[in-house]
Amino acid sequence: MRRENRGQIRVIEAFLAVLIIFSAFTVSANLTVSQNRPPRIDLASVGTEALMTLDSDGTLGYYIANGNWTALREALSLVLPIGTTFNLTVYDEYTQRISEAAVSNGGFNSQDICFVEYVCASRNPVFSSYIVHLELAVAS
Repeated sequence: MRRENRGQIRVIEAFLAVLIIFSAFTVSANLTVSQNRPPRIDLASVGTEALMTLDSDGTLGYYIANGNWTALREALSLVLPIGTTFNLTVYDEYTQRISEAAVSNGGFNSQDICFVEYVCASRNPVFSSYIVHLELAVAS
């Protein structure tokens, strides 16, 4: 080895050592043991946001006014996060239940059940208001 190249070899060696140490830190940070708990979500805000999303373009009031419970169940299944079970009951302004069919996507087998109440109005020429009760749980 020539004397002129000795400094260059030391710089390359130091660079490779830093690269190996940095790679070790990066790999070890990704190997940490994590618990398989799903992140806790705020079901009340998720339910309120889902109902507001459906009501923003009048879809919620339209489905309720027409009694299209199957379409309402499918729309809620699309808007809510995966793994969230729900049960929806609709009442008129006199608190009489108007949803005959079960608007649900499964049973509740969770300890954490959230209840959301939402007031909706239809966009028909004849004014109708509805009280929507939505129960939510995370499937376990």
